Amino acid sequence: MALGALAGLAVSLTVSNVQAQSVALAGMLGNKALLVVNGTAPKTVAAGETHQGVKVISTSGDQAVIEQSGKRQTLRVGEAPVSMGGRSGASGRGSRIVLTESGGGHFMTAGQINGRAVQFMVDTGATSIAMSTADAERAGISYKSGQAVQISTANGTAQGFRIKLNSVRVGDVEVYDVDAVVTPQSMPFLLLGNSFLARFQMKRENNLMTLDKRY
Repeated sequence: MALGALAGLAVSLTVSNVQAQSVALAGMLGNKALLVVNGTAPKTVAAGETHQGVKVISTSGDQAVIEQSGKRQTLRVGEAPVSMGGRSGASGRGSRIVLTESGGGHFMTAGQINGRAVQFMVDTGATSIAMSTADAERAGISYKSGQAVQISTANGTAQGFRIKLNSVRVGDVEVYDVDAVVTPQSMPFLLLGNSFLARFQMKRENNLMTLDKRY
């Protein structure tokens, strides 16, 4: 598997299912919250201010209370993104993902693996989801119990592991029992490959990629 050079990508994301938004707390800057909305760059937002429709109500320590469309949620630094503003956000039963590409033609999205927050880059040439050993450890995945495989890297071949993920979620859409490969090579993003993408009908139009869930 050729992982390629992924650094320096500037991309944006819209996940649509009844206006749902993925929101995470990347950190705190004084009494201001660093919000990540739909996988975009962190934005410093003070209490009383609104960013992309998400209002910060209050901040305290490593947490912030946010509100959208009358719905309030407490965010904590390092926790998985929450879905705001959509009817099915809490269930993962959505059926459509809409991504917007950057000028370089790449797509990136915040997501979750087994309930842990991750950052994906769509790779239609990858057989499965791919991640580094560091990413797997951060997500609490016991990858060493998986099947040992040989992985092609920039420095030759190395031992990786083929595993099965309990769940993978992007926005309001969640799928289960997804194949993945763990590689020792450092990666800036996890690759969202065909073990996930094949579950969807993919449509590319202008700068949009729409994924409609098949099953």
